[in-house]
Amino acid sequence: MSAPPGPSESQRDFSDLFDELEDLDDHVEDDEARQQLREVKEMATDMQPEGTFGRVIYGFDANDLAEALLGSLLFGIPMAVEGGTNEAGEFLAGHLPLLVGSLASTVVIVYGLLYVAQFQDVRVADPILGVIPRRLVGVLGASTVTATLLLTAWGRISWTDPMLAASTVAVALLPMAIGAALGDILPGS
Repeated sequence: MSAPPGPSESQRDFSDLFDELEDLDDHVEDDEARQQLREVKEMATDMQPEGTFGRVIYGFDANDLAEALLGSLLFGIPMAVEGGTNEAGEFLAGHLPLLVGSLASTVVIVYGLLYVAQFQDVRVADPILGVIPRRLVGVLGASTVTATLLLTAWGRISWTDPMLAASTVAVALLPMAIGAALGDILPGS
């Protein structure tokens, strides 16, 4: 008699199930059938065994947004009280190519955490314009709004100099976006 499958084997089954459902997605032409398939994916996500790691993550909802906001705050509060954030923002405000590079790096790092690093098996559901993952937009949006509001509310930035304020937000954004990504995917929802 064989032993029951371990967590990695059952996880492999859910990952395989999602692979099959996504393959099926490529062959379904009818909108109603696509909607049914999306509902089956969501149901399969909910049926996974509990645990922090090794889950298939599909979709992006209000719970995911709340987790991203919390993760952003946890990583962002130290950035809001640290004077180095303002100094780095001042430097970036005078070096536009580095500011653009910093923002691009933030997007690449967050994308890597969500979809490449494989902390979880994160699947893209209903991409914006057919190519932009909603989870990526949600995580970056949540951390951007949190950084902007937190730094403004605590008097760390003044919008009388928009370039300096935006550059300071960009400095705080990197760790806050990392926190938002981890806050979103690590609970495994």
